[in-house]
Amino acid sequence: MERVDEAIEKAIYFLDRELAPSSKLRAFSKARERTHEVGIEELETRTTDETLTDLEGIGPSTATVIANAIRGVECDYLTKLDARSRVRITTDGQRYLDALRGDCHMHSTWSDGGAPIEAMARAARALGHEYIVLTDHSARLTIAHGLDEERLERQLDEIASLNDQLEPFRILTGMEVDIFEDGSLDLSDAMLSRLDVVVASVHSKFRMPSDQMTQRLVVAVANPHVNIIGHITNRKVIGGGRVGSVFNAEIVFAACARFDTAVEINCRPERQDPPEELLALAVEWKCSIAIDTDAHAPGQLEWQAFGCDKAAACGVPIESVINTLSVEELMSWAA
Repeated sequence: MERVDEAIEKAIYFLDRELAPSSKLRAFSKARERTHEVGIEELETRTTDETLTDLEGIGPSTATVIANAIRGVECDYLTKLDARSRVRITTDGQRYLDALRGDCHMHSTWSDGGAPIEAMARAARALGHEYIVLTDHSARLTIAHGLDEERLERQLDEIASLNDQLEPFRILTGMEVDIFEDGSLDLSDAMLSRLDVVVASVHSKFRMPSDQMTQRLVVAVANPHVNIIGHITNRKVIGGGRVGSVFNAEIVFAACARFDTAVEINCRPERQDPPEELLALAVEWKCSIAIDTDAHAPGQLEWQAFGCDKAAACGVPIESVINTLSVEELMSWAA
């Protein structure tokens, strides 16, 4: 059964990496559950009889992966999926990727992520990271099962336990906290002060008038608990798309520079936020930069390459990227 689990996990990882439709991911997750229900002996028998697809929840693709795992042979489906989903990077972008030591924005099953904290941490460690910052959503984002303070307390306990198991790798505590319309945050100062790194993001009222959105962002940037402003325009560039929020970028980036709040390069392929012209302006203002995946699954942790290419194209000084810092330096910067 170990080989079957490993093969299905690879498929899910590769599908996450290419931002596959959720229906495909659900199919493999359901197949994984079904294999454990029926057991290895029945799987072996059905592989021999070629009747795996007679099982509810097992389709042609999942049956192919399972059968090849049981036979111990290379799976052409996985080989093609791996090749198709690989994240490419330019030579200039590779310089940034090589300098990164962690990822400061990601989610787990505590909110709307697809994997437990430990799985995210182990995947990041396998990529060579020294640390991650776990930033599940705050309570206001109910659609993402955001954390209230009671749940956040329990999450902090789990992170402490995992850090004992995974050292010297570190999981830093954090949250992607909602920015309210007036710029205040969806978490008390007392709880914010307990977190290692705080990402603040807008998740509502994207079409506020420019002057109001500018004030909203500046108030959040100036908050002493905020370290990073996430996906600053909230644009979407894939599918139906979404026009980004409008604000006075000169004023917002001047505030980021004044309060040393990092501007995030959000690496998600459907976001690629901020646009190049805004990132270039942030560079002019000498803002600190965070290159973050906003990953919701282990395979998406490889998306930092997209942000590294953007950083290279826009002339971001590598020394301004906060996740090139060691864990001790990052915590000192964020304090």
